[in-house]
Amino acid sequence: MKQSSLRPLSDLLDECLGPVLAAQGFAAADIVTGWPDIIGQNLANHCEPIKISWPRRIGDAPPEPATLLLRVEGAFALEIQHQAPVIIERVNTRYGWRCIGKIVIKQGPIRKEPVRKQRAEPRSEAILEAQKRVGTLADEGLRDALVRLGSGILDERLPPR
Repeated sequence: MKQSSLRPLSDLLDECLGPVLAAQGFAAADIVTGWPDIIGQNLANHCEPIKISWPRRIGDAPPEPATLLLRVEGAFALEIQHQAPVIIERVNTRYGWRCIGKIVIKQGPIRKEPVRKQRAEPRSEAILEAQKRVGTLADEGLRDALVRLGSGILDERLPPR
């Protein structure tokens, strides 16, 4: 039996971004991609990791903790400064060793995910009209999908609320 060559996109992420992130001191892509999971969504909305600076190793000495450079929105920098010990602890807990020892803050705009508007549910009269027009079908899944589609279309044609 031939094995499929398809792989999840998440498996390819480290291969694609690995060299770029390695140049910035990141050993893996997950600190960037999993930033909200590491420090919490509230903090992640206002800061993002830019670079990890590793000190030079001398001989066989154990590695010294690195410095994490964060880009932070202007007014939120003071909050991040106060939360720095918590952020360091969360990153170190994620990786299971003391890899980060210090945070340096750089103020500037961060990339924000676009906020998607949630569509309002169609009005009950649009749903009832769609159910009437679709009628009965043997496949319940198909019927439900057609009712959802039809009620959305009919709701837009009804006078404003």
